[in-house]
Amino acid sequence: MNYLLTGATGFVGKRLVSALLSGGHRVNYLGRKRSPELDSRAAFHCWSAGEDPPLNSVPRMDAVIHLAGEPIAQRWTADARKRIYDSRIVGTRNLVSAIGALKYKPAVLVSASAVGYYGDRGDEILTEQSAPGSGFLADLCVHWEREAFQARNLGLRVVPIRVAPVLGREAGALSKMLTPFKFGLGGKVGSGRQWMPWIHIDDLVRLFIFAAENNDVHEPLNGSSPAPVTNAEFTRAFAAVLKRPAPWTIPRLALKLALGEMSDALFDSQRVAPAATEQSGFRFDYPELKAALENLLK
Repeated sequence: MNYLLTGATGFVGKRLVSALLSGGHRVNYLGRKRSPELDSRAAFHCWSAGEDPPLNSVPRMDAVIHLAGEPIAQRWTADARKRIYDSRIVGTRNLVSAIGALKYKPAVLVSASAVGYYGDRGDEILTEQSAPGSGFLADLCVHWEREAFQARNLGLRVVPIRVAPVLGREAGALSKMLTPFKFGLGGKVGSGRQWMPWIHIDDLVRLFIFAAENNDVHEPLNGSSPAPVTNAEFTRAFAAVLKRPAPWTIPRLALKLALGEMSDALFDSQRVAPAATEQSGFRFDYPELKAALENLLK
């Protein structure tokens, strides 16, 4: 298949480019500049997300995987909120607009979303059929998916993937935690009772490809392990694999001072279940946290 990717230079995107090329697919990617970190077999096409991408320069494509977006993990100042919003909402709108102008359109758009769609929901089990929550991240995801679904009007199959915090050694949530935990400075966040969805990077990459290639998938999928854990359980498992103590409790006030309003997301409880993902036939290689951590840390 001939794939077009946005966000190819990010943590997930780089792994996805490698997996697609290893699978014998052709890869084109959109970005502000060519990345020296990507395999040279991936063809670069310049795009600023504030404009319609130059899709007429891209060879006829079968599938588009849309990952591009301003990082969420930063202080949510007014300017940062606008960048986060525009990079996803306006960027997706411009991408769909450019697809609409093509004579030969791809068959499918697989668009990243996030489990932030569900907001803070306590112990409620959240499947793909659950209603959206409230708050900045929930509203962002609702509008993000809405823009992606506009491609249905062009005849494309559209699959948003609501991505949980991604576990990978080189980047993502795990890499930020690794150093303090190695020095015995790790600990639970607040009470630790909040549910914490997660997914191994390899499973997420496989899920994006699965969604692109499985013609029976037409609705959102939860990109989250079938075994969510509480923050306290995650902390214990992480510390055990590293063979380090993690006796501390990180108070809300400390995180608020360090991260501002963005810190509230660390206290959101999301007990996410990938019901539609598993019903579609996808199987996780790392459904359990201990095995996932051991694979990544040993």
